[in-house]
Amino acid sequence: MINTLARALILLLASLVLLLSNCKSDTQSSYTDLMQYGMPIKIKAPADAVYTSDDLGFMKDITVKSGNDYSIQILSGQAIDRDVSNLVMKQKFLVQIEDYFDSITEEYDGGFIYKKNIDGTEDYDFRYIKVVGDNEYLFQTGLVGTYTLEQVKTMLESVK
Repeated sequence: MINTLARALILLLASLVLLLSNCKSDTQSSYTDLMQYGMPIKIKAPADAVYTSDDLGFMKDITVKSGNDYSIQILSGQAIDRDVSNLVMKQKFLVQIEDYFDSITEEYDGGFIYKKNIDGTEDYDFRYIKVVGDNEYLFQTGLVGTYTLEQVKTMLESVK
């Protein structure tokens, strides 16, 4: 009887530990629809993210920020070229001529991650492009901050 009770208790505790480990706090929320800011796209940003937007007439700009680890900027405008691979190639050219460009570290369909070296400090950034309807959406890290490769990967995954 005690042996059976002990087994049941161990099984219950193991199940509880497994359940709690799967319920860890997740800083990622469900997808957020950016239509309220004029962009018919969704991203998976942290639940506490702050959204700021500017409508410049010919272009829209949304910045999504959460703490010091997450900051993305989304620029949208009319798509001149609908071929995402051409748009990515143009973005690669633009980042490669930046003063602090070091190397492209990872490439994906629709974008890439690259490393910058700013006075001996490594900093990572990304470019990711979507074309939806008549509009092009360019995702990149926010303009302020330095980010590790892992932080940039998290940001990139949130917009894919």
